[in-house]
Amino acid sequence: MDTLALDWELDVGWDPGYLELKHVVNRLPANFKERAMTRGIIIDDPSTGITEHQILNEIYGCRKLQSLVLTGVRDLSDRTIIELARTIDGLRGLQINGCKYVSDVGILELVAKAPPLEYLYVGGGVVLTDPTISAIAKTFPKLQELDLSEGPLITAVSARDVWSFSRRLRCLSFARCPQLTDTAFPCQIKDRGKKPELEDKPLPHRPLTWIEQLEPLMLRHTAVDMRILDLSGLTKITDEAVAGVVVHCPALDKLSLAGCTNLTDHALKSVAKLGVNLSALNLARIPHITDSGVMKLAQECIELRSIDLAFCRQLTDLAVMELAGLQKLNRLVLVRVPKVTDNAIYFLGDHTPTLERLHLSYCDRVSLKSLHHLIRRSRRLEHLTITGVPAARRKGLGRFSDPPPERWPEDQKAVFRVFSGENIGKLCQFLDKEKIRRRQAEAQNIPFVARSDDRTDLY
Repeated sequence: MDTLALDWELDVGWDPGYLELKHVVNRLPANFKERAMTRGIIIDDPSTGITEHQILNEIYGCRKLQSLVLTGVRDLSDRTIIELARTIDGLRGLQINGCKYVSDVGILELVAKAPPLEYLYVGGGVVLTDPTISAIAKTFPKLQELDLSEGPLITAVSARDVWSFSRRLRCLSFARCPQLTDTAFPCQIKDRGKKPELEDKPLPHRPLTWIEQLEPLMLRHTAVDMRILDLSGLTKITDEAVAGVVVHCPALDKLSLAGCTNLTDHALKSVAKLGVNLSALNLARIPHITDSGVMKLAQECIELRSIDLAFCRQLTDLAVMELAGLQKLNRLVLVRVPKVTDNAIYFLGDHTPTLERLHLSYCDRVSLKSLHHLIRRSRRLEHLTITGVPAARRKGLGRFSDPPPERWPEDQKAVFRVFSGENIGKLCQFLDKEKIRRRQAEAQNIPFVARSDDRTDLY
């Protein structure tokens, strides 16, 4: 869930909550005693070179395993999953995101033989079908965290089973599942028992599929334990789906709707009903939301700590000023929001002392003067991104920036401006000196010339 240099951070990549004694990280147990004590093996770095064959040998030796993270074992296949299900009796959690050689065969064996899991991460390229997802939902009643992201074959049929049967879920990800539509999600309470009216249209251009004709999902229970939900990249869902999710999950703490391009301000008004429960929200790349929806959010969700509004091009200073009033806001992303001006930056500096991370890349109307004011007033600021801002190209600023990624082309490296840690303080001192030099030049009626070093000489 990340985009180059934009630091999305929503995260929505969650760390499984492994509680037991000893965990081996990016290596294998070294001896018999370590195998006997090991409760978890975490292999998340592909550079370790650990293969499926080595993992199989450890499974036979570590009979008390409770958790496995194997995202760094790229040749992992159904063979390991089948042996794991048959051998380990106390397994509680499994994370195999991105293991493309795992299929329905291995997961169905896991469902049939393994004890009820609490954590299961099978997204990021693991291609599973509806029957397998439905079997997971119906067989693991203790499931608390489930990641089904990037499932190209997942449809509303299995998604509805997840909502219906997995009632203890705390974290759920359906991110970038291209087949999911509104029928995959619970409907609003006001729609229960009432079939939505069909719009008056001439003959449709194509027959409706049986999935599109599914009745609204009416549930008698609510997901009171659900805290983290990732629906990013679901381009087919509308405001109705968001309204239904909010009704069914009234205690959401983190919600990601990034890339849901059909959403409007009506969806934001539904999200605002979460009130003080909501602390992190990702609304990046939703082109139709406006100041009105963001203002409603800021007025109702007063505990918001992080909000991502990248590429929301209709937003203006008004939305930013409303968010600046949030007492606990520490992260704000405004990448490519072209209507943001100095007025919003001054307001953030004066009214948001809790701000720690701010992303303003490609906000062309922001000046260096307003950024200087923001840095001086925001004492907690730890990370500032102003890549591509014309004012940030001023000579002398680049030496305080973090180094750009090596894989970036030269033209992007030239405009890369990311300041973090102590470099923010050094940048502030540099701008303080320049301000003093500018005042001295005005006082002596001397043309001001910008410098790239730390000297205070006017010439």
